[in-house]
Amino acid sequence: MTTFQRARSEEQRDIRRRAILDTAAAMLQEMPVTQLSLNELSRRVGLAKSNVLRYFESREAVLLDLLDDALGRWLGGLSDELEAGIDHDAEPEIRATQLAAILSRSLASQVVLCDLFGAQGGVLEHNVSVDVVREHKRSALAKLTTMSGLVCRHVPEIGDRADLFCLTSLITAGALATYVPPPPSLLAAYAQEPALGVFHLEFEDALRVALTSALLGVVPRD
Repeated sequence: MTTFQRARSEEQRDIRRRAILDTAAAMLQEMPVTQLSLNELSRRVGLAKSNVLRYFESREAVLLDLLDDALGRWLGGLSDELEAGIDHDAEPEIRATQLAAILSRSLASQVVLCDLFGAQGGVLEHNVSVDVVREHKRSALAKLTTMSGLVCRHVPEIGDRADLFCLTSLITAGALATYVPPPPSLLAAYAQEPALGVFHLEFEDALRVALTSALLGVVPRD
């Protein structure tokens, strides 16, 4: 825990905000979004709760900023992953399948990002002001445009449906992430009655099937 002196400049305020976000990100490596409390975040960052609220209007506002950061970092590396894994000379269906596999593998490695997307509609976008939501959506729209551009570069056949595909891909990743890892009681039930294992999801595999189906459904066929 770090104890901060009162911020007296914009640079110092930025340092405080970054420390809050970094601490929240570290906490999400240990616990799901729903368990992250403002009290514990304040304690770990070394600020009183009232001081944390000087930088972010609520716990949910912290998490929205964290989602924006995580999405930006993920997109920063996605371009190279796609360039290395997609055969530009292949038929559209092959490229679409390769794209879906890369997106699935890449998103499956982003545990915090997917956890945040899973909580966005039900948690993150509540208890925040119109100004905070508007700023978040503006940033999200810019990042969605970036992702759509990457998709269109490798599967241009998708055309103007790229934005919808990208949005639903992220939402799907968030939804599937809420099912993993399964709680111990569920694993025990599967062990006792193997037929119930049909409900057990391997995150990356389930996401790849969903994204492949979505892409092949919108890519034109000859």
